[in-house]
Amino acid sequence: MKVFVNIVSYFFVLLFVYASVSKLMDFEAFQVQLAQSPLLSAYANFISLAVIIIELIIAALLCINRTKLFGLYASFGLMIAFTVYIYLILNYSDFVPCSCGGILEKLGWTEHLFFNIGCIILAALAIFILKRPIIKNERKKLQYALVLIIIAIGSSSLVIGLFLSSEHIIKKENNFTRRFPPHPIDSPRYLDLKTNSFYFAGQNGDTIYLGNKSAPLIMGTIMPNFNGIKIDTLKLDDMTLPFREVKLQVDYPYYSLSDGHVPAVFEGKLPDKKAKLVMYKQAYFSRMVMVTPYKSIFRGQSTLTGENIMGLISTLPSTQISFNTTFLEKQIDGVFDTDGSFIRDPKAKKIIYTYFYRNEYRVLDSTLSFSGKGKTIDTISKAQLKLATLKDGTTKMSAPPLKVNIDQAAYDGLLFNESNLRGKHESAEMWKEAKIIDVYHYPTGDYRYSFYVHHNKQEKMRSMLVTKKYFYALRENQLIKYQRMR
Repeated sequence: MKVFVNIVSYFFVLLFVYASVSKLMDFEAFQVQLAQSPLLSAYANFISLAVIIIELIIAALLCINRTKLFGLYASFGLMIAFTVYIYLILNYSDFVPCSCGGILEKLGWTEHLFFNIGCIILAALAIFILKRPIIKNERKKLQYALVLIIIAIGSSSLVIGLFLSSEHIIKKENNFTRRFPPHPIDSPRYLDLKTNSFYFAGQNGDTIYLGNKSAPLIMGTIMPNFNGIKIDTLKLDDMTLPFREVKLQVDYPYYSLSDGHVPAVFEGKLPDKKAKLVMYKQAYFSRMVMVTPYKSIFRGQSTLTGENIMGLISTLPSTQISFNTTFLEKQIDGVFDTDGSFIRDPKAKKIIYTYFYRNEYRVLDSTLSFSGKGKTIDTISKAQLKLATLKDGTTKMSAPPLKVNIDQAAYDGLLFNESNLRGKHESAEMWKEAKIIDVYHYPTGDYRYSFYVHHNKQEKMRSMLVTKKYFYALRENQLIKYQRMR
């Protein structure tokens, strides 16, 4: 029986030493792997070191006769912890990551689970055999069984507690650790648009509408079969206005063309391709988004303070304009610090405003009412801007700002945000090869996951759009259609 105990002890010594040395030889990769764990992401730095140290200590305890029993107890507890971790991965995680490496790199998660259960049984048998000469009655047997039960409960509770805490930190109080599930978008298809001047103007299911910066009255339509682009030319009932930047938006069958520099808004309903002037010189704006037919939300500047404010234009039965002067929260000047982009969720009919220079997005409904806010996972809570006031009283940036968020898309409560900042445990090389998209459930403020959209040499994604089944990206002359796997 002593031979069995020694065999089990040396087995665990081999297992733990090999595992810890393998982790040390590629420690950075091990940390990244833990950071991508859907259970322990928030504690990757601490756990990556703790696991290696604990494995080496247990291996040392098992090599000394006087501490062998304690080493077996520790082995039992550690394998319980590993087993609970794998069980949670398989049953309660948001996704199942790639299997871990080392001595068991050929095993999948289910095989790992059974291997660990076998190790638990071996450790428990070795403990009972080692203590068999001391156990002289049933009461003693129950005492040692109780010790194993307490260790099992303690190990399980520790892993479950770390899991729950990590989930709260990652989703609610993220310390800038991203999760990359395997293949959130896949199976790309490519469509050559012949020009790089197209932008997303709207969608109707998986029929995609494009506007054109070079030819503002051109509307491109991509049907769900994704076989080509249909070009239509829209018309305005007043072509004499001093247009500078006309923007097309489509909420099929309704559409609008607007230019905040004039300022003017035209509206129409397909198949009629002639849009009528519905607002002229009533409110200047820097950006406008159609939220429902005959209603658009815009960002302008207050005539009283000069600060950015949000407004609503309603054009039916007559044109009316209202403002929300408190939606954008001033930190420095109320102009540069509140700058950002805002997009429409076509399913939920919400507007999501994402600041460029700080980690926050805010939500408006179709009546211009505040509907909630959330944080992006970076740590820049205050805009890092340097401003200078010129002699003529105008304010300019005196140094390049730290830009946090770049571009967004939304669908059915999910916000897809292109981030400009690299998180913990992320490859600098990958940031040169791809853009990163973070996904949030904006009604609850939860961070969900991240993924890369790869460049094609120097060609980078410049805009994105999301539907129920697909993720679309514009890259130079191409429209790319990815299958959404999540």
